[in-house]
Amino acid sequence: MLFNSIEFAVFLPVVFLLYWFVFNRNLRLQNLFVVVVSYVFYGWWDWRFLLLIAFTSLCSYVSGLLIAKFHANPRKAKSINVINIVLNLLILGVFKYYDFFATSFADLFLGGKTDGILLKVILPVGISFYTFQALSYSIDVYRGKMEPTQDIIQFFAYVSFFPQLVAGPIERATNLLPQFAKPRTFDYETGVDGLRQILWGLFKKMVVADSCAVFVDQVFSSHQTQSGSTLLLAAVFFAFQIYGDFSGYSDIAIGTAKLFGIKLMRNFNVPYFSRDIAEFWRRWHISLTTWFRDYVYIPMGGSRCSKAKIVRNTFTIFLLSGFWHGANWTFIAWGAYHAILFLPLILLGKNRKYRDTVAEGRLLPNLKEFGQMLLTFILVVIGWIIFRAESIGQAWEYFCGMWSWETLSACYKFFIQADIWKTSIAILAMLVIEWLSRQKIYAFSISSIPSPWIRTTIYYVLIFIILMNFGTQQTFIYFQF
Repeated sequence: MLFNSIEFAVFLPVVFLLYWFVFNRNLRLQNLFVVVVSYVFYGWWDWRFLLLIAFTSLCSYVSGLLIAKFHANPRKAKSINVINIVLNLLILGVFKYYDFFATSFADLFLGGKTDGILLKVILPVGISFYTFQALSYSIDVYRGKMEPTQDIIQFFAYVSFFPQLVAGPIERATNLLPQFAKPRTFDYETGVDGLRQILWGLFKKMVVADSCAVFVDQVFSSHQTQSGSTLLLAAVFFAFQIYGDFSGYSDIAIGTAKLFGIKLMRNFNVPYFSRDIAEFWRRWHISLTTWFRDYVYIPMGGSRCSKAKIVRNTFTIFLLSGFWHGANWTFIAWGAYHAILFLPLILLGKNRKYRDTVAEGRLLPNLKEFGQMLLTFILVVIGWIIFRAESIGQAWEYFCGMWSWETLSACYKFFIQADIWKTSIAILAMLVIEWLSRQKIYAFSISSIPSPWIRTTIYYVLIFIILMNFGTQQTFIYFQF
């Protein structure tokens, strides 16, 4: 079920009313209701894969209990944790990566013949997200960071909570699971704030991302015949498409969770206002970045080791991050590209330099800050070309074509198209609002505006713009991961 669909527009208020007015008197019953509606939400896409998410949940739940039971025997506890990790990653590997490895093997040793060796299974939506969320629980129990839950319904609600089930944020059990263990009360101000964040997420998805998608898909599918300036414009548009799409989903998910008295972690923090690539990764897909940091980077030694090992650790998490995104060499190349960009900052000890907000306390950045943000954005856009391409060869062709002599020519012919004009204005509006709100939890937090008439007018204008763009339902990009 898509957030930007009529079905969800009906589903959400019905679930909200039942959650607070029918099932609110009994915590266990309320949590069971969360599990049921979450499975309906997920099964709306394909009910057959409900067994998969249930099996993943059950494995991690049981492993948590067994790890605690054998806590006095570290060897057994470790074995149980390893078995659960391997089992979950094996399921992920079969559905997401088997055909990729089989095809690569066939290309190397069988002359490209794949007859009889491919599974050709459908990739379950959001499998990487809920698998990592389930794994974090058993790992944290093994590390002694939390006690295992005895309530299987609470645990199933934690893994399957529908707002963030298929595209994050990837929550930690230490944050989300305890929220299902205590009674929840509806807070009006939090609920209104949640609706406001949902509205902003829908704007970024339906007005910015989906408008960009039309142009981007057209150009990437015919990149050989496009001019350099067209390719450059499409690359920039894709940067805003993937940001509007993914951060928009996160805003809708976080806002929806607020309606149910649940607090999810922040997943994006105005990443395109970053001054270097390290700052960008502290602000982009925060839940995944911190997951790899806590469960891969730090156990390998993190930054408390030699420079050579820090470089090794950094390349490892970026390559894994790339591979997590999909079974294609383009994703691995994208991860390696960002690792290379990270390398000078590590060697110079500047990878943690920018931890504040750019131009803090000022309306505009200074010339140096603007140049840093522009350079970082350009480097990120180059990476997005690799990410968006269907193959390494296509990415190279696209990049070479983009920097042809024609790139320097006038681009006015694109802007005479109404759609390009509207999309450009939407992007600009998003950037202005996010710049002015860069120190807030999310951009559209306008509760500080004293006049209720002004706030109401802004809401209705935004709703009108969103409805004007309510055409073909575009799926979220990160559903494929």
